[in-house]
Amino acid sequence: MEAPRREFLEDLLTTPSPSGYEARGQRVWVDYVEAFADDVRTDEYGNAIAVYEGGEPAVAVTGHADEIGFIVRKIDEEGFVHFGRIGGSDKTVSKGQHVTIHGDDPVPGVIGQTAIHLREGDGEYDDVEDQRIDIGVEDGDEARELVEVGDPITFSSTVQDLEGTKMAARGMDNRVGTWVAAEALRRAADSGVEATVYAVSTVQEEVGLKGARMAGYELAPDAAIAVDVTHATDYAGAPGNKGGDIELGEGPVIARGSTNNPALVEAVRTAADEADIDYQLQAAGLRTGTDADAFYTQRSGIPSLNVGLPNRYMHTPVEVVDTEDLVDVADLMGAFADRAADYESFGVEI
Repeated sequence: MEAPRREFLEDLLTTPSPSGYEARGQRVWVDYVEAFADDVRTDEYGNAIAVYEGGEPAVAVTGHADEIGFIVRKIDEEGFVHFGRIGGSDKTVSKGQHVTIHGDDPVPGVIGQTAIHLREGDGEYDDVEDQRIDIGVEDGDEARELVEVGDPITFSSTVQDLEGTKMAARGMDNRVGTWVAAEALRRAADSGVEATVYAVSTVQEEVGLKGARMAGYELAPDAAIAVDVTHATDYAGAPGNKGGDIELGEGPVIARGSTNNPALVEAVRTAADEADIDYQLQAAGLRTGTDADAFYTQRSGIPSLNVGLPNRYMHTPVEVVDTEDLVDVADLMGAFADRAADYESFGVEI
């Protein structure tokens, strides 16, 4: 990966952006795309849209800016912080973790875990609502000077390179998607493609695909591709009967079924074949669980597709991807944008 692209990815991954509090992360994204977009705008909830003005059709490549996290619910008289979920946070990985509470100034804390010596058996995991953050204060008054109800919370883990081209971080879901959207736009601008290309960084996907509904209704593109992570099942203990056979290092994952418009699926597969990009297939018989599910029902129907990046350990502080897959997804979106003008429509032929 080229140094400027790697720097942009790390900036995205290290900027906290929990659902409903995405502004800081969106600022990073907007600052990057402004260098090559014809226009950049945001809406009232913080969806960010950048456009390269070509001709017809208009295609959107999207990712969601928000990450899972927690939110301050209450501060007790002993100064411990009670918290709730933002999105699908996992109670089994939260205890014993470093966290940051994002108030006026960042406040470090830890989610307490009783020492193994003092516990009576392992028992069940405490619900998130029964866990507490220790910020090191003496009492509730001191805590309330630092944090208040409604402050968002994220894990403090950051980017770590593993062997080869693997990378671990929290929030791969889905800064990698917004990275790809920006890269697709940059490549479209550099190549002077004939189609109009929107790059979209949506908000509040993790709490119900909210931003995609807003952006999809506004833009009404001729096609929308939601780039998101998908479950890799190539590690010990992975339940292969749930996600199919998806591997890191084997390329982008193109979903088929339900949400995924068949004509758009074939267009993207053709682009991959012509650009010599390996890809994997995934079945999505009911829904994709991504912003594609929101885009495709806007207006009178927007041909939509979910393209996935294989990701191990989703919704944990140590999500793992292969950066070669990430570059391949960007290559694929660039290849699709380059040949999008060959299509008059992505509608299903009857």
